[in-house]
Amino acid sequence: MAKMNETDNTAAINLLSQGTEITGDIKSSGDIRIDGILNGNLATKGKVVIGSTGRVKGEVECKNSEVSGVIDGKISVSQLLNLKASSRINGTIVTGKLSIEPGALFTGNCSMKDGDNGGSAVKSKEGEK
Repeated sequence: MAKMNETDNTAAINLLSQGTEITGDIKSSGDIRIDGILNGNLATKGKVVIGSTGRVKGEVECKNSEVSGVIDGKISVSQLLNLKASSRINGTIVTGKLSIEPGALFTGNCSMKDGDNGGSAVKSKEGEK
């Protein structure tokens, strides 16, 4: 007897293709891939992939992210942020785990969070009095 696979609405993949530009905010529960330009904020419960031709000017909030393109603004990732060699980040990173390939450029601030579900930023012992 064959086992039926249940579909999950959070498994939907949304695509912003190269040559497409959107101005405005996007909210989603599924994964999103951006190969075009987004001028606005992006919030999703899934994964965000920004391709090598992708560009975001605004805030990104997601569970996991892989960046090969450009982000001008803040990116908040509750689990893993992976910066590929072609990525360019100008702004603030807040993440649980960070992976940076050689060649990636990052200008701004970075805070590592404690916990998988977006806990508070880890405080250094030196800064405490």
